Amino acid sequence: MAGDDPISEFLDYLSVEQGLARNTLLAYERDLRHFLAFLVPSDSDEAPSSESPKGIMPRLRAVNEHTMMAYVVHLKHQDRAATTIARHLASLRGFYHYLVYQGDCDKNPVAGIERPRAGKKLPDILSVSEVDALLESASDETPIGLRDRAILELLYATGIRVSELVNLDQADLHLSRRLVRCIGKGDRERIIPMGQLSVQMVDRYLRYGRPELVRDVLEEALFINHHGRRLSRQGIWKRVKYHAKRARLNKRVTPHTLRHSFATHLLENGADLRSVQELLGHVDISTTQIYTHLAQRYLLDVFSRAHPRA
Repeated sequence: MAGDDPISEFLDYLSVEQGLARNTLLAYERDLRHFLAFLVPSDSDEAPSSESPKGIMPRLRAVNEHTMMAYVVHLKHQDRAATTIARHLASLRGFYHYLVYQGDCDKNPVAGIERPRAGKKLPDILSVSEVDALLESASDETPIGLRDRAILELLYATGIRVSELVNLDQADLHLSRRLVRCIGKGDRERIIPMGQLSVQMVDRYLRYGRPELVRDVLEEALFINHHGRRLSRQGIWKRVKYHAKRARLNKRVTPHTLRHSFATHLLENGADLRSVQELLGHVDISTTQIYTHLAQRYLLDVFSRAHPRA
């Protein structure tokens, strides 16, 4: 049974049984104390405080779904972000789960409350001219330069994920047919077509770049680091960031930025959503639909700049 301060007991449980970090525990405590202040306003004689938290269990037991919905409205009136409200509900859900487990409450009043959905932030994309500048930044003929150009070309030409890219072996390429085979999330295989220019750049890397980097003739990895081993995910991130700086792109550019740009540019030029879904390896088409918003935003920007009465 809960003592004078069930919140403190819950925090002890999280610390001892689950080993949560101090900052996480403080966040739980702030959320739960905020809820108590909502249940018992500060001008009430029963107002809870960290010094004398008594008589709060009857209040906590009386909470139901209507109370929780009223609390969500209260948080919205305080202009709390959807992510913040979702965190408060998560803290309360865990707290009441503990109280039910301890036998102090009959049911969890947060169980049926849906977490508010935060509006999806549209990902950053590059314009075609920005992509060109990025690709041209890796134009030197050194082994590293040839490798980096092949990486950038392949990322943009196929929309492949960086995790898929690092796992590519030479055997996954079918340059004569302009195809690349990759294994995506859930070990799902897909075959992606390559553009002619990306084929040329990858072929050039295989002929003149990779042989200078690889040290073990049995190494199967397509992209090799300067130690002669498979290039890591972090290594590719660093190279993309390096070339974005060389290209003087005043925005954050990651391998995923090229994936976003790939999908958006396809839709801008008339590709259908189902085809883009297949190319990206999305199981659910709703994941792909965010790119239609990007394409629409692009068209609105073009309209605003070009139409005399925009």
